[in-house]
Amino acid sequence: MMQKWKWPLLPGLCVHSGLGLLLMALPAKADPAPPWREQARQQVERTAYSGRLTGQTLAELIGKGEMLFTGKLSSLDGVGRPMATQAIIPTKRKRPPAKTFHRTAGLDASSCAGCHHDPLAGGAGGFAVNAFVSEGFNNADFDSTDPQFSNERNTNHLMGSGLIELLAREMTLELQTTRRQALRDARKTGQPQKIDLVSKGVSFGHITATPDGMIDLDAIEGIDSDLVIRPFGQKGVMTSLRQFSVNALNHHHGLQASERFGIRWTGEADFDEDGKRDEISEGDVTALVVWQATRQPPVQLVPDVVEWRAAARKGDTLFDAIGCAACHKPALPLNSLIFEDPGPLDTAGTLRRSDVQTPTSYDLGRQEWAERLARNEKGQILVPLFGDLKRHIMTDRQVAGLGNELLSQRFVERNVFQTTELWGIASTAPYGHRGDMTTLDEVIRAHGGEARASRDSYVGLSLLNREALIAFLKSLVIVE
Repeated sequence: MMQKWKWPLLPGLCVHSGLGLLLMALPAKADPAPPWREQARQQVERTAYSGRLTGQTLAELIGKGEMLFTGKLSSLDGVGRPMATQAIIPTKRKRPPAKTFHRTAGLDASSCAGCHHDPLAGGAGGFAVNAFVSEGFNNADFDSTDPQFSNERNTNHLMGSGLIELLAREMTLELQTTRRQALRDARKTGQPQKIDLVSKGVSFGHITATPDGMIDLDAIEGIDSDLVIRPFGQKGVMTSLRQFSVNALNHHHGLQASERFGIRWTGEADFDEDGKRDEISEGDVTALVVWQATRQPPVQLVPDVVEWRAAARKGDTLFDAIGCAACHKPALPLNSLIFEDPGPLDTAGTLRRSDVQTPTSYDLGRQEWAERLARNEKGQILVPLFGDLKRHIMTDRQVAGLGNELLSQRFVERNVFQTTELWGIASTAPYGHRGDMTTLDEVIRAHGGEARASRDSYVGLSLLNREALIAFLKSLVIVE
């Protein structure tokens, strides 16, 4: 009788080799695969992880997500999309590509951590791993770095991303509740109602509701007309970690999630025609989401060096004084740390609340890092993101360094970007949307448009004061 493979591994220990990530020793019903198998994953059944997850069950799902994120994916996993493009809407190619991997339209990575790795898995990436992003709706089989075909983007870090999505959900609910109240007041009074759109101290302009049920949206700022905060991506166009993950799996790896590319939407179980059916299950995406959502947020370091500590304190004051904190808000208040997946804003193309009997949920407050988060006088959690989850015009005629793209994305203008969260910025050089600025001084000086006044104030500071501001930013680090 052939003996089954049994390996005495410690819980949570990952085994790597030149063949990639092969195994994570987690409690399982079946014996682990032999260590030479050139496959990074086993499909996860979502219903096995529905409802509120705690303890070992949550740790097990996080481990499966880490395996998917850090594993070196192969054709045995379904890598490759010979007859599908990178488009976010399932789109067939006219003919198979000459090569599987391309630096432009993809495939362009062997693992998620291949780009999100600095200073640890889930972190940022250097210029060498820039991604080339097309508008997304079209069939773009391009093999050129010419900016007329795609926007070249540097890799953002994902640390604290669960907190970011929870903030976005609460802000969306508050803004949409404001809209409903304006309509009720207009119907009740018979008069137009102008109302400010404000959530968590961030202003998104105003709307005017009329008694006939119409809403004037001309004065909204930094948000789409549906008033949904989309916190992911440099343009602020991705609603959730789930949507982000489904898009990235196809673009960068040629792995199609069944919830978008499967029979329900395309009529095919092997949409990309690579011989692998149902490549990414709903549970696989759920595992990727939980791993990203539970990544600990960056922190503000208290420097050991006395001179640095003093300079950082001074820089913190200057940061607010010259107006940086108007957009890079040091913290936004969060009411709840309960993360549910799928979330309330997931739509067609990702698994939705209406598609499941019970969503997967977990309390981020039970993560060890959550104990470090401050609370305000109302008991709300203060998320120290140094951002506002709002889009802004970032260029003008004199200062246009952050407007180096030729294509709009999801109807967002070329010179409009979401405020970059500064937490962790000391650990994620280079800077700028393309990652082509080597210092914080350079990227600050590149701010134009709505940030021009703050930029000019920075340039007008003395050298010592500019260095103090940099010293403060250098205290915002990702903990390894």
